[in-house]
Amino acid sequence: MKNLRADIERYQRFMGNTGPVSTLRLVASCFNPRMAPVVLIRLAEFFHERRLGVLAKLFTMANVAIFGIESSPLVRIGGGLFLPHTVGTVLGAERIGDNVTILQGVTLGTAEPDKGFTVSLRPVIGNHVVLGAGAKVIGRVTVGDHAKVGANAVVLQDVPAHAIAVGVPARIILRAEADNAQEKN
Repeated sequence: MKNLRADIERYQRFMGNTGPVSTLRLVASCFNPRMAPVVLIRLAEFFHERRLGVLAKLFTMANVAIFGIESSPLVRIGGGLFLPHTVGTVLGAERIGDNVTILQGVTLGTAEPDKGFTVSLRPVIGNHVVLGAGAKVIGRVTVGDHAKVGANAVVLQDVPAHAIAVGVPARIILRAEADNAQEKN
């Protein structure tokens, strides 16, 4: 539940609330339409970790039916997940890092049909990543820390840390100033 607390605290910062988050505010946030899908994801993870697959599946299906977000409890998701809008979102990655923002219509998944949950076919999303509305990250791709994927981009190759990927197929248009300084030397 540590990750759920981090999710809610990050949401509260987005809402302009600074300082420590009270228990009452934590509980109230769970019923916000932007946080409820994250709560359902965390509950599915909780029950999956305790080998209660039927309950994990129940929360996963509730998320699909109510919020239009599909997320397997097998995906390892770090704290601070922020899903401002969820409809049409598929989280089929191996791992999603800390403090990731995922907008509506994002698909993280395999490049080919997968009968189970084959980790080696799934994307890995780093920490502090922003995935724009409608972005698709397909196959065994790594999106590095602090990277951004533009709206409707189709990522088929790795995105380096601090980079911005846009287009179909996605191409890198910007890297951090630190990378540019190294290239000059």
